[in-house]
Amino acid sequence: MARNTICLWYDGGAEQAARFYARTFPASSIGRILRAPGDYPSGKRGDVLLVEFTLIGLPCVGLNGGPAFPHTEAFSFQVLTEDQAETDRYWSAILDHGGTESACGWCKDPWGLSWQITPRALIDALGDADPAAARRSFEAMMGMKKIDIAAIEAARRG
Repeated sequence: MARNTICLWYDGGAEQAARFYARTFPASSIGRILRAPGDYPSGKRGDVLLVEFTLIGLPCVGLNGGPAFPHTEAFSFQVLTEDQAETDRYWSAILDHGGTESACGWCKDPWGLSWQITPRALIDALGDADPAAARRSFEAMMGMKKIDIAAIEAARRG
């Protein structure tokens, strides 16, 4: 296990989530799966307790801790994409697997974890040296769920 690891709390779905992430995102994989050596408040001896995994190069551990602490938007993974096809692929993978869409490129996976599927073109537009171009890009983004790169670029140009 890495010295500094992101620990994500799940209500029993850590292994399923880690397997979904590993098959969906590059540089992602499953590591050790540790089973509970005894009963605990939300599980029994032998249940999956911890799942070590790598998510787009980040070391993570999924903890099946029960329903006490659900995910919120206060934590999210931001995935930088290079083009519309990559944006569409990740967005669709999450939604087609039971996730829900939100605004401005945000969505939630079926386990309640928030994701920002963010095209590099959006970041570039929001950081445009021309304040009017950045504002137009921001206003266009505010009306979107999944980010439409062509619409962002059109707004940036004016």
